[in-house]
Amino acid sequence: MTSLTPLYQLAAEQKSADVTDLSARISWVIGLVVFIALVYWLMRQGWKWRGSLQSDLPELPATPDGYAAQPPLLTMTGRYHASTTAGQWLDRIVAHGLGTRSRVELTLTEQGLDVVRPGAADFFVPAAQLRDARLDKGIAGKVLPEGGLLIITWALGDRLIDSGFRSDHSAEHPAWVDAIHHLTDSTTEGIAR
Repeated sequence: MTSLTPLYQLAAEQKSADVTDLSARISWVIGLVVFIALVYWLMRQGWKWRGSLQSDLPELPATPDGYAAQPPLLTMTGRYHASTTAGQWLDRIVAHGLGTRSRVELTLTEQGLDVVRPGAADFFVPAAQLRDARLDKGIAGKVLPEGGLLIITWALGDRLIDSGFRSDHSAEHPAWVDAIHHLTDSTTEGIAR
């Protein structure tokens, strides 16, 4: 019994450590929240800076009066993913709201392409400014299987822009490419005459 007594006294004298140190935990949480807020603020500043660098872009054309009276060649609903500098699929354009992803309703007529984006800036691309259409797999911030995106190239001022769309029914994409090629060919012939 004498050998157990010193162990018992040793155990009684030792104090166990605190399971949680509340002040340390609160300071870690506050530090993490401040860090996340700082990163968000820096990303926001980068977005604004990019927009100011692209401020030389002219305003987006509005849909002309009487546009709805023309019969549409094609219509499509889907998603607008981004606009980039033509040929540079990672150089996102954020000026004039072109960097905002949204739902989209596209209408193509002989006058041009009407882009209606609920919750974002709508715009119109006159037929004379349409340059090309193709199927691709990626644009800034979005990568899909080959042919998953409809990329429409158009001119805004002296700058060529690629805009990426994905239809709710991707089987519609080839018809859009053909229709825009036909429209750009007929516009080019009309200008050449």
